[in-house]
Amino acid sequence: GVHGEGHAMLVLDKDYLELRNYLGTDVHGILGYELFSRFIVEVDYQNKNLTLMLPHRFRPKRKYQKLTISVEDTKPYLLTRVDMNDSMRIQAKLLVDTGASHGLLLDPESDSKIKVPAKHINSLIGRGLGGVITGQIGRIKSIDLGNYTIPGVIANFPDPNSYADSIKDGKSVFRNGSLGGEILSRFKIIFNFPEEKVYLKKNASFKNEFHYNLSGLTVKAQGEDLRNYEITNVRENSSADKANIKVGDSILSIGSEPASELDLNRIDSMLNSKPGKTITMEIERNGKKIKVEFVLQNQI
Repeated sequence: GVHGEGHAMLVLDKDYLELRNYLGTDVHGILGYELFSRFIVEVDYQNKNLTLMLPHRFRPKRKYQKLTISVEDTKPYLLTRVDMNDSMRIQAKLLVDTGASHGLLLDPESDSKIKVPAKHINSLIGRGLGGVITGQIGRIKSIDLGNYTIPGVIANFPDPNSYADSIKDGKSVFRNGSLGGEILSRFKIIFNFPEEKVYLKKNASFKNEFHYNLSGLTVKAQGEDLRNYEITNVRENSSADKANIKVGDSILSIGSEPASELDLNRIDSMLNSKPGKTITMEIERNGKKIKVEFVLQNQI
């Protein structure tokens, strides 16, 4: 029932993000501020629903936490408490980024209190219009969202000059980092940009533990039907690395299931199911089929 005309669009001359390949589904573009600024937008991750409401008809729902945001340069920011450890905490300004898959990203250059935990791994942590983002990944004590305290969050710490607004000229709005889908998906969220508010109610996944890439593999879907799977990154010292899996290998099967019958979301779920689970895979390298076995391991 929503129809809009005359929208300004950003059209990329190259597929910098490779969303189709790294999400394993056809993606034609991204919805942003032009939509969110005109409606009240409810995101129900669990039931996979996006609901648009007219601002003048919206009434805040009971049992939701109400948080104040600031919309700056068309983007929502949230001030909230982040406990790095038992003795170090900050009031962090975070970009609320529903399009990011990570839970929390913190920029050490933005505050001297933001330090990479002693126990961490070096890894590829994301992709942006500026290219690949590298950094360290470690576990912090907790983050607060209203009256919700979320413990044991895994945070990404980007390398200097690896993390920036890729399509904005000049100086970006100051922030300490960003809040992404790994945390946001544990809630039903209502965005109220006109009044600069966001409403949260936890869902069934709220208490799930945080794990990061238990296999150490980054997999890319290819082909017209997105059912060919290539390994594009193997984290050093990960389970997959110790099993001698290489960048460029193709996945033929996982367990008894042929890869051609799986989508990328299912493959990622299998490779990150739980620590201690044994994974058997058949891969192809230079035309040769190889069977490998490794145990999913939480390195953080």
